[in-house]
Amino acid sequence: MSGFKSDQYGTCTLTVKHACPIELTMHIIGGKWKGIILSLLSQSPMYYNAIRREIPGITQRILTLQLRDLEKDGIIKREETNDTPKKVLYYLTALGEDLAPILKSIEKWGNAYMSNQ
Repeated sequence: MSGFKSDQYGTCTLTVKHACPIELTMHIIGGKWKGIILSLLSQSPMYYNAIRREIPGITQRILTLQLRDLEKDGIIKREETNDTPKKVLYYLTALGEDLAPILKSIEKWGNAYMSNQ
């Protein structure tokens, strides 16, 4: 797990093993850009530069950090090509694929919420 500390997220969390499932999930997929990255990768595998083009406001450093976190958590996989220059392909793991319908539900809720504002 990437940086999940027992005292970091309130009284619900005693250890990662005993964390609240919702809290743990939000920690893994939370962050400004992770939802967008996961939404893009749920449509198809993408190369690093293609992901960056799809998210104009993200810096190279932040994109790299977010991708590393998702990879450490087993949500995405990274595959380097032997091309010159080297390209890096990202895709969802089986665990990441399991998140796709959850992200769709979050998107649906967000659209409904925005229409009511």
